[in-house]
Amino acid sequence: MKIPIFIADAFTARAFRGNPAAVCLLENELDEDMHQKIAREMNLSETAFIRKLHPTDNFAQSSCFGLRWFTPASEVPLCGHATLASAAVLFHKIKNMNSILTFVTLSGELRARQAEDGIVLDLPLYPVYPQDFHEVEDLIKTAIGNTLVQDICYSPDTRKLLLRLSDTYNRSFLENLKVNTENLLQAENTGKVKGLILTLKGEPGGQSQSFDFYSRYFAPWVGVAEDPVTGSAHAVLSSYWSQQLGKKEMHAFQCSQRGGELGISLRPDGRVDIRGGAAVVLEGTLTA
Repeated sequence: MKIPIFIADAFTARAFRGNPAAVCLLENELDEDMHQKIAREMNLSETAFIRKLHPTDNFAQSSCFGLRWFTPASEVPLCGHATLASAAVLFHKIKNMNSILTFVTLSGELRARQAEDGIVLDLPLYPVYPQDFHEVEDLIKTAIGNTLVQDICYSPDTRKLLLRLSDTYNRSFLENLKVNTENLLQAENTGKVKGLILTLKGEPGGQSQSFDFYSRYFAPWVGVAEDPVTGSAHAVLSSYWSQQLGKKEMHAFQCSQRGGELGISLRPDGRVDIRGGAAVVLEGTLTA
């Protein structure tokens, strides 16, 4: 078995920033258990598998492919950064001739299109609802102790819990906040929460670039302690901050150690365009 494999850093224009994902191009069907084994071997937050939908399809010429995503622990229903990485590999390395690619996934059809300043993903926009503090008090106290929380929301579609930290905090506070991910599995084991979003209102730019909001994302429930830059979390964050700020066009920064920028545009059809760059940093052949 020989599989072309790439690693691309998503939501960044520069190598070794953003969120790395492995991307495998499957010429033939892969045994079901091999997906998980390869993802575990790659040991990145996500490994993407692009497959042909028909035997006559061609990675350089076809415009529609199957796409699945695996963490080292499990398959996931949606991964934005690995979709961006997959599109970057097809557009930039395979030189796919189409300007728009469609991926058939567990979250329906997702589209990626080439833009002047990166790649634009057309993702679902997930609504959030107010969440009672007492139901998730243990999880919050375990994760961030006595850090002040201004708003708590829940996304039932994605099982993500969104905590908006107090506006009295700044970006530096969020970047340096120590989050206890090791004990979250004990604090929340009902299956209700699969991801924890911490978010903060943006600050005026001044000397630096201006962002509408900041975030960090933690998903130990699927084997990812902290994810560097998360497209799927922004499909939830976009819904929340659009309502809070009264904006449909936003610029976001995920404050992980690697860091990443996302351009956000709410669409008239109720979905969201999330834009980002990608840098392919490795290409080779997986043999087994």
